[in-house]
Amino acid sequence: MIHLELLGAHTRLLSPLCARCPQGSAGCCFSPPPVDWSDIGRIVALGGRDFLLARIAAGHLQPTASGLRILRVRRRERPTDRRQNKCVFHGAEGCTIDHTLRPATCNYYVCEDTFQERAPPREDVQGEASTASGDEAVVAAVTAARRAHAALHTLYTRWDEALAVRIAAGWPEGPPWDAAFLDWLGEEQRHLEAQAGPLEALRP
Repeated sequence: MIHLELLGAHTRLLSPLCARCPQGSAGCCFSPPPVDWSDIGRIVALGGRDFLLARIAAGHLQPTASGLRILRVRRRERPTDRRQNKCVFHGAEGCTIDHTLRPATCNYYVCEDTFQERAPPREDVQGEASTASGDEAVVAAVTAARRAHAALHTLYTRWDEALAVRIAAGWPEGPPWDAAFLDWLGEEQRHLEAQAGPLEALRP
């Protein structure tokens, strides 16, 4: 069953289905999302500037015209796994980095299978399956999760567009990818988040 952790712009959608993804051990991490400008600003604002600098230097994050690209590597975590290309940060137990260091998409995206998943029926004291209240809870959780997903997608898309304009104006030849630029981007992201104010779909 889907779980919604409401944290404003840092809201997360979680599901146990991800750990047993029918698409393979890497799941969505087979093809990691881009780290857009708003993702970078968010990571810096949450204290991850040095992480970004270190991962860029190591080649795990590669600069692009619209942010950073996450390196994909071909490997397997267990002898019984097939070797496959996947996100460099994916390990045997899933993501190896904190949610504050990931693209926002990694935190709020879940596939349609996750939205469709139903919790197993529970037994009442007479031994009969009581599914009505459980189904209502699932429907409510899925509805709230879809609303949060849509709100976050819209929010981060808008922020990306705003930051892209400011970066193009300030660095027409491309940003320097140093500490000063990342600090600036983190501060710009803080301003954008403050201007957005609380969103109903993302509030506890």
